Amino acid sequence: MVLDAVRQGPATGNAEQLIVLLHGVGADGYDLIDMAVPWTRGLPQAAFLAPHAPEPYDGAPFGRQWFSVLDRTPAVMIAGARRATIPLLETVNAELARLGLGPENVALVGFSQGAMMALHAGLQRSPAPRAVLAYSGAFIPPERLNPAPPPVLLVHGEADEVVPWQRSLQAEQALRGLGVPVEALWRPRLGHGVDDAGLAAGGLFLQRAFSEVSVTRA
Repeated sequence: MVLDAVRQGPATGNAEQLIVLLHGVGADGYDLIDMAVPWTRGLPQAAFLAPHAPEPYDGAPFGRQWFSVLDRTPAVMIAGARRATIPLLETVNAELARLGLGPENVALVGFSQGAMMALHAGLQRSPAPRAVLAYSGAFIPPERLNPAPPPVLLVHGEADEVVPWQRSLQAEQALRGLGVPVEALWRPRLGHGVDDAGLAAGGLFLQRAFSEVSVTRA
């Protein structure tokens, strides 16, 4: 199953990287596609893909969800993330093939529930993505971990009223315990959102990740 999605870029020439933007619960792909605007300056040959999550949001008559959050027990959340990973990774692979890029030329970026999906799917994907960037999320452990996991950046507002920032602190500790290279940025007084500092840090993180390995073509 390949998900419908919003696309943007590249700003210059042919795509050399794919950045996948995963929205939060109750939103859709249009919610994050504007992240492409500031990041394009440092990554002018990046293509951006913002898929619409596979399920209608069950908390309102609009929006999408990667999985239901009506029952937040760990086993149910893990099962939901596992189901959603299948169409997500199929969509990523299909877009890489469409762009003529090799399977490793991708980064996963998510916000809130999308951050949970970026971590869950990105850390098990083989080959590993170049980077995983998780804004205001939490860690749902994958069924298996890629033995060469990608670098991760966690960004979270310390005043988040929806997903407490301690969830990302716990994620940082868990990822370090698994041997995942992880960086973290905690934003004081920021609620459930992304600020300019977080965007700037994310853009630099992606630039570093893509500059370390040459582009391959499918």
